[in-house]
Amino acid sequence: MGLYEDNLKGFILALLSSVFIGASFIIKKKGLRRAAAVSGVRAGYGGYAYLLEPLWWVGMFTMIVGEVANFVAYAFAPAILVTPLGALSIIVSAVLAHFMLKEKLHQLGVLGCVMCISGSVIIVIHAPQESPITSVQEIWIMATQPAFLLYLGSVIVLVVLLILYFAPKCGHTNVLVFTGICSLMGSLSVMSVKALGTALKLTFEGNNQLVYPETWFFVFIVVTCVITQMNYLNKALDTFNTAVVSPIYYVMFTSLTILASVIMFKDWDGQDTGSIISELCGFIAVLCGTIVLNSTKDSDRGSSFRSGHAPPSPTLSTGLFNGVRESPKHDEENVVLPDEICLRKQEQY
Repeated sequence: MGLYEDNLKGFILALLSSVFIGASFIIKKKGLRRAAAVSGVRAGYGGYAYLLEPLWWVGMFTMIVGEVANFVAYAFAPAILVTPLGALSIIVSAVLAHFMLKEKLHQLGVLGCVMCISGSVIIVIHAPQESPITSVQEIWIMATQPAFLLYLGSVIVLVVLLILYFAPKCGHTNVLVFTGICSLMGSLSVMSVKALGTALKLTFEGNNQLVYPETWFFVFIVVTCVITQMNYLNKALDTFNTAVVSPIYYVMFTSLTILASVIMFKDWDGQDTGSIISELCGFIAVLCGTIVLNSTKDSDRGSSFRSGHAPPSPTLSTGLFNGVRESPKHDEENVVLPDEICLRKQEQY
């Protein structure tokens, strides 16, 4: 299935979004480190000193630009096309982390990059064409269908459990807690962003959708979800290694978003089995490439440590099951706080 005009616009915007968002991860993390070094309280432990750090705001501005491009992309193309292209932000993040954070990218990481790009190309080629939507009320009907309401209820229950029970108990030792909250809320925010983007697109075309209360309800959902995402993403980035947070967040967020989109917008209705299988294969290739990219990056750090050049860094699987925290890389950017000493002793191999 070839590219449609709207799909092409969404594809280009999604590419630009990945570049900006990938860069924002690194810039914001450097800002978080500097803020922690000055205040002595990390964001992962409730510190908000990063709000006074200019570098963090540069990263936030970069992320906003990327999110705006992503927002517009959803107005033109289906989520099953736009969301997996976020893997390219992982590539951008990995390359910049190599130079700016000294998180060395293993040579085999190139294989991961190739897999991500190849999978993205497959998804783009076989992406479905959306059914035309003429009003935000049509989207509201989709959002209130029983299947999506069941998904919505499940997400709300899980988020409440993660925030109220698991976050205080093991949020700083298990990377799945913070990233899980971000991913679950992210899937809802994407559905609302797509609804809002479509409403604005129709409005600019002369069919005013701002008069409908459904439009403003979607605005409220977007704001609520994005604020929650940003808060817990900051906690995740400050608490765990970027190489652990990025792939786990991408895999969970993308999988949940595609699931939500398939349920709400019925992206696969009308597609032949071959196209659906191709999209799934492309998605699997992207996931595998993401894991290879980050695991080989960590493997290279481990080999450097055995040679006596650098401390060990957690692998993806270690971070997933044991919640390995960020280890210091630069004296001027990291401050080892008293309450972290005993934790870091447990993190070393």
